[in-house]
Amino acid sequence: MAPSLRGKVCLVAGASRGVGRGLARGLGEAGATVIVTARSSETGRRTETRPEAIEDTARAVDAAGGEGHHYLCDHTSERAVDELVHWCLRRFGRIDVAASSVWGGNEGYDGERYPDGAAWGTPFWRRSAEPFSRYLGTGPYPALLLARAVAPAMVAAKQGLIAFVSFGTEDGYLGDVYYDLAKAATNRLALACAAELAPAGVCALGLSPGFVATERVRDLGQDALATETPLYAGRALAALAADPSVLDRAGRTVHVGDLARAYGFTDADGRQPERFRIGEDEA
Repeated sequence: MAPSLRGKVCLVAGASRGVGRGLARGLGEAGATVIVTARSSETGRRTETRPEAIEDTARAVDAAGGEGHHYLCDHTSERAVDELVHWCLRRFGRIDVAASSVWGGNEGYDGERYPDGAAWGTPFWRRSAEPFSRYLGTGPYPALLLARAVAPAMVAAKQGLIAFVSFGTEDGYLGDVYYDLAKAATNRLALACAAELAPAGVCALGLSPGFVATERVRDLGQDALATETPLYAGRALAALAADPSVLDRAGRTVHVGDLARAYGFTDADGRQPERFRIGEDEA
């Protein structure tokens, strides 16, 4: 049984597809009102001309049992993010959960090489450092913009959950310098935000899925390597949002596989995949 988030207002950034869509669906299963945002819309441009759009995700939230709303937003723009949050507060009066699943580090990756010609794990001294700015600008930076925009309302309410989709770095190097640094920065952001928000009753944390069978992964023919569906992370977020003791996890980067065992939820097929570690499975 999904936890009940009926009456809760949740905001998921980067929700047109992938893990972000899974987060929105998981919150919808729990009955939440979910605002889904991204750059890809039926009425506008699509990232990399992909078919998925935020309207699809809003409909998926409705179908799961929640109430879906969509809002077109460029999460790399501070002004756009501030306007989004102001709209949410005017429309719904509160934001209980905010999750950033914005990530553009894989844009242009064809399954073998990135746009700069480098493969995953190419030694850093054999490639340009320029792509690193994209990793930071489409991961940790949007997460920071969302957190600073929602924090005032959550602090005033003395409650709330901010989750940054990332990947755990505590087990060692992730195999690619740019990816490793971007995820480490996101995890450190969760720690730093928690240090400032926890005294006000607001929890900030990192959320680490495994190798997720996203639309991109399927398109690249790598779905057989995936350990879980996007919904697994969504059910993890819903469980965290419903946990009255979630503040105990503030500042940590928590793994979806570990949370599944702690809270008792499963993936869409009823399995309960363990924590994914780069090096034990394919990256």
